[in-house]
Amino acid sequence: MNKPPEPPVAAKHPRRTEQLGRVRVDDYAWLKDDNWQQVLRDPKTLRADVREHLEAENAYTQAMLAATEPLQAQMFAEMKGRIKEDDSSVPAPDGPWDYYVRYNLGAQHPIHGRRPRGRADGEEILLDEEALGRGKAFFQVGAASHSPDHALFAWACDEQGSEYYTIRVRDLATGQDLGDPIASAYGDLTFSPDSRWLFWIWRDENARPSRVFRRPARGGEDVLVYDEADDGMFLGVGTTSDDSHIVIHVGNQETTELWLIPAADPTAPPAVAEPRQVGVKYSLDHWTDRWVIRTNADGAVDFKLSTSTADLPAKATWRDWIAHRPGHYITGFAAFAGHLVRAERVDALDRLVVTDRAGSEHEVAFDEEAYALNLEGGYEYDATTTRFVYQSPTTPRQTFDYELATRARTLRKTQELPSGHDPALYVARRLYARAGDGQDVPITVLMRKDTPLDGSAPLLLYGYGAYGHAMDASFSIRNLSLVDRGWIWATAHVRGGSDKGWGWFLDGRKENKPNSFTDFIACAEHLIAQRFATRGRIAAYGGSAGGMLMGAVANLRPDLWGAIVAAVPFVDVLNTMSDVSLPLTPPEWPEWGNPLEDAAAYDLIESYSPYDRVTSLAYPPVLATGGLSDPRVTYWEPAKWVAKLRDRSTSAAPILLKINMDSGHGGASGRFDFLKEIALDYAFAAWALDKGWAPK
Repeated sequence: MNKPPEPPVAAKHPRRTEQLGRVRVDDYAWLKDDNWQQVLRDPKTLRADVREHLEAENAYTQAMLAATEPLQAQMFAEMKGRIKEDDSSVPAPDGPWDYYVRYNLGAQHPIHGRRPRGRADGEEILLDEEALGRGKAFFQVGAASHSPDHALFAWACDEQGSEYYTIRVRDLATGQDLGDPIASAYGDLTFSPDSRWLFWIWRDENARPSRVFRRPARGGEDVLVYDEADDGMFLGVGTTSDDSHIVIHVGNQETTELWLIPAADPTAPPAVAEPRQVGVKYSLDHWTDRWVIRTNADGAVDFKLSTSTADLPAKATWRDWIAHRPGHYITGFAAFAGHLVRAERVDALDRLVVTDRAGSEHEVAFDEEAYALNLEGGYEYDATTTRFVYQSPTTPRQTFDYELATRARTLRKTQELPSGHDPALYVARRLYARAGDGQDVPITVLMRKDTPLDGSAPLLLYGYGAYGHAMDASFSIRNLSLVDRGWIWATAHVRGGSDKGWGWFLDGRKENKPNSFTDFIACAEHLIAQRFATRGRIAAYGGSAGGMLMGAVANLRPDLWGAIVAAVPFVDVLNTMSDVSLPLTPPEWPEWGNPLEDAAAYDLIESYSPYDRVTSLAYPPVLATGGLSDPRVTYWEPAKWVAKLRDRSTSAAPILLKINMDSGHGGASGRFDFLKEIALDYAFAAWALDKGWAPK
C-alpha cells in the first residue's frame, strides 16, 4: 500500500498585534508578501519563500487527489459537452445594427460582432477576444461598448486577474486603435451620448476606484471629472436610458450618492443629485419628462419608487409613486419611452411589473416552484419590447422578447445542451428551514426524480449570504454532473443575501452576521430531518464571502460535514478588516464593522472570523482554493487558514490548498478552463464523502 504524501508544514513566525486594548498573535502572517501590490501587477515578483510554500501546497493537493483525476476529466468533459461551442447571444438591435457576441468552435473567449439590422449576413467583427487572449495565461474583458454613433468600440482588458484594466478605443471604419491605451483603469466605462467623449475610472495604487476621467473618444488628454476622497466608496459611470445625462455613481453597501452631467454639455462639472446620507441608498433614471428614483429612504426597507420633475432631483423634490410594501423588494427597473418595467422579489421569487405612462400596470410571472427571472437591458429607449431571461434548476435559460403593450411573449432562444437534457428527469423543490429565532430560511433543491429520499444520497449544500446578493434558482450545466451521479444539490438562501428582501440582508450583516451561519446550519439540519441527507454525508460549498460561511460552519458544527469546499474564502476577517492598505477594507466596513476604531466591532468579528476561531476540533476534509493575483480575497487568506487548520485539527481528514498562480478572484478566465476548476471542487467532494473522513 502506497504511503500517502506528507502535507507541507508552514513555519510559525508569531506576529503580535495590539489593537484597541486587545492582543492577537498570528503565526502565519509571513505568508503575506508585503509587496503584494506589485505581485498583483506582476506575479513573478512574489517573494521566493512564499512561492515555494504555495507550490508545495499545490503539489501536495495534486498528489492527494491524483486518484480523482479520471473523475475530474470525466466531469469536465460532461460540463463541456453541455455547452454549445459555437453559441451566440440573441442579437440586440440598436439603430441600423444588431449587436451580439458569439463563439467559434473550441474557443475559450467570444467574438463581439454586429450585422445590419434584421439580416443574417454582413457581419463586422468588433473585437476578437480569442485572438487577443491566445497564448496568455489569463485574459478577461470587462466593460465593452460601441459608441452611440456606431463608429467606435471601447473595451477594458485585464491580463493578470488583478482587476487592473487597460482600456482601448477602436475606430470601426479602419480597425485601428486610437490614442494611447488607458492603464490602471477600473473595468467600467461609458461614451457620452454624443459619442465625443469617453468617461473612465482610475484605480489607485491600492487598487481602489477613486477618480473619474474624461478624454476625447478618439484620443487626447485625460481631464479629471470627479475625485472621491472617501476610500470606502466605489465608483461607476453610465448614462440615463433617455440619453439626457451622464451619471457618476458613488456608493458602498449602505450609502449612495449620484452625480449628474447634462448630455447637452458633457464637459460641464458634475452636480450632485442628493448628497450622501449614511444608510440611504438610491438609484435613478430619467423617464423623458421626469426622474424615477428607487430608494430605501424614509424607512422603505424593501425600497420604493419616487418621481421628480426637477432639473436636479434632490430628495426634497421626490414624490412617492410606487409605495413601499414590506416583503416586496424592488430590485431595480428599466425605463422605455412608453413604459417602465420594475423587478420585484417576493419570498425568494422574482417577478416583473410593467407600468405605462398613464399608470396602468400588469405583472409578468411564472408558475414553477423555484425559478429565476432576469431583465436584460437593451439599447433603444423607444423600444416597445423588453427582453428577459427565465430559467429554473430544471429548465435551461430561455430568452423572451416581451411586447410591453400587448403582453405577447416571443421565445427567442432556449439554451442548447448538445449532450442532451430532459427536464422531466429532474425535480426542483422549495423547502423552508426554521431558524432558531423563528425565521423561515428558503432552500432550493435539485435532484433526479429517481433519487431516493431516505438519507442515503450524498448532498451538496451551497451558500453565500453577504452584500445583499441573492442566490437565484437558476439552471447550471455544472451541477448536473453531481446530480446525475445521485447527488442532491441544495442552495441555502441564508440571511445576508436579499433573497427575501433587503431586510433579509440587514439581518445578516454587522452585528447580525452570525445569523448567516446559524441559518446554514439550520438548513442542513432540516435536510437531515426530511431525509434528504445524513449527518456527515453533506458537502458544504461556498466561495468568497461564502467561503467565510464555510469557515464559520466548520468551526461551529464540524460534525455535520463530510467535506467543505471553500473557493477564494474570505476567512482572515479580523486581519483584513484591520488593514487599510487592502482594496476592499474601507468599503467593507459597512458590511462587517470597523475593528480599528470600534471595540464592539472588533469583538464581534473576532467571535466568528474563521481563521481566528480555528481550534482543536475534529475538522472534516477541506479544500480551499485561491488566486495569486486576487485583489479581493488575497491568496494568503486561504493559505494561512489551511496552515492553521492542519496544525490544530484532531482528525486525520486531509486539509488541502490549491492556488491558481495565473488568476485572480474569478479563477481561470477561459470558459472551458474555468470548468476544470469546478470539476476539481466536485471531484474532491465526491472523494471526501467516499473516503468517509467526516467526524463521528
